[in-house]
Amino acid sequence: MKRLFALLTLLLAGCSSQPSLPDFTASGYLADRGAVRIWRKNNQDSVHMLTVFKPFQEGAAVFTRYGWKKGNLISIERHLKGSEPDDVTLRFDSDGGLSFMQRQLAGRREAVSEHTIELYKFDAQRMLQISDALLAGHVLMKQGRWQGNNALQTCQGEPIKPALEESEWQRIARLQQQTGAAVSVAWLEAPAGTQLLGVSSEDDCQWEPQEADF
Repeated sequence: MKRLFALLTLLLAGCSSQPSLPDFTASGYLADRGAVRIWRKNNQDSVHMLTVFKPFQEGAAVFTRYGWKKGNLISIERHLKGSEPDDVTLRFDSDGGLSFMQRQLAGRREAVSEHTIELYKFDAQRMLQISDALLAGHVLMKQGRWQGNNALQTCQGEPIKPALEESEWQRIARLQQQTGAAVSVAWLEAPAGTQLLGVSSEDDCQWEPQEADF
């Protein structure tokens, strides 16, 4: 977390001269326990975000959708994938009051405690602030599939050679050699440089959101 706050401080310090971004963006960062990917779409009076947390070690990915309207949090949908799924849906009225709540575990439903709801609301605002800072610093994320020879293809089919370190390319190649499977790659591009965000033997492009559906 200290690493993240230091990064965000540097981003905000140098963002004033950056050009504006499109309404639909992807960004991300390396947290202490895993990589976070953030897709965001801004409308005139609303913000929609999807965050995907993928742990460095063994563990299921967490997909969370957030919605704000006129600056007010209106929805949270959290989905824990894997062998023990855990889905939480929360909706709020214009005054911030809870209007709908549901938690679906494997084979049963449970109520969400008031304390847990407050934690989800706090995390939503924290993620919005992190997204604001990343976009202010023009830290943008791309995903794609490794093609070999230090080349990638984005999820949209565009050939690309990001300026990754040699050690990062070696990490990508090593995973392919170990698994014998196609390799998905996510990386960050910013004015300060390019950084590898994640490598996976799963096809991460299959769940990448598209602007038209977001």
